[in-house]
Amino acid sequence: MNTAEVTFKVRDLDFFYGENQALHQINMDILPRRVTALIGPSGCGKSTFLRCLNRMNDTIEGTRLEGEIRLEGQDIYDPDVDLVSLRQRVGMVFQKPNPFPKSVYDNVAYGPRVLGSVQNGNDLDDIVEDSLRRAALWDLVKDRLEDDALSLSLGQQQRLCIARVLAVQAEVILMDEPCSALDPIDTRKVEELIRELRDRYTILIVTHNMQQAARVSDFTGLFWLGELIEFNPTEKLFTNPDHELTEDYITGRLG
Repeated sequence: MNTAEVTFKVRDLDFFYGENQALHQINMDILPRRVTALIGPSGCGKSTFLRCLNRMNDTIEGTRLEGEIRLEGQDIYDPDVDLVSLRQRVGMVFQKPNPFPKSVYDNVAYGPRVLGSVQNGNDLDDIVEDSLRRAALWDLVKDRLEDDALSLSLGQQQRLCIARVLAVQAEVILMDEPCSALDPIDTRKVEELIRELRDRYTILIVTHNMQQAARVSDFTGLFWLGELIEFNPTEKLFTNPDHELTEDYITGRLG
């Protein structure tokens, strides 16, 4: 596969928390404008791997990475890589919605303001509206832009956090259990949003919910005890897996 056709190329990735090795020899190609789901039991390395992709693990003392992660050909662990720029390109949506204690408008406007990417207020208004529209939230909040973001429902807060990522023109969206705190109705809305965003963004989602992985993703990887056991198109992984361990996990005989 041509490097230009790959968003992330991960090769021989090992990751350590102090002396504890959390990831072992991970190899994976993440394709552009596709949804990739990472499944597996708790503590198997899914979230650790996700945080390697925008170097969020750098904030944890004593961590160490060996191997290579390239974003569109560039080694993201090169000392010359600008972390602000990397995290702008590779945005993160966390398990629990984490809007800032500011207005709805200021949550979305925060990133563009900090980055200095807007020249005037009208441009910022356009970015806020466009981001909220793409997050399927505009019609719900267009008359509440000055309301405290924490007054929104949990599902709306999570979509606001997605809008916040979109506002800084992210290319990749990392989602770490984005629906675990949501009820079934809000979960469905976020899943619908993921399907809509896949045409413009590369999306990776960590989920314990195998049905969710099957519904929203194009590719699925099974992590087990820090190893990537299988990585295949989602339909194949769930209907005709290559590994017995995968079949045992998805059928409930294991895990």
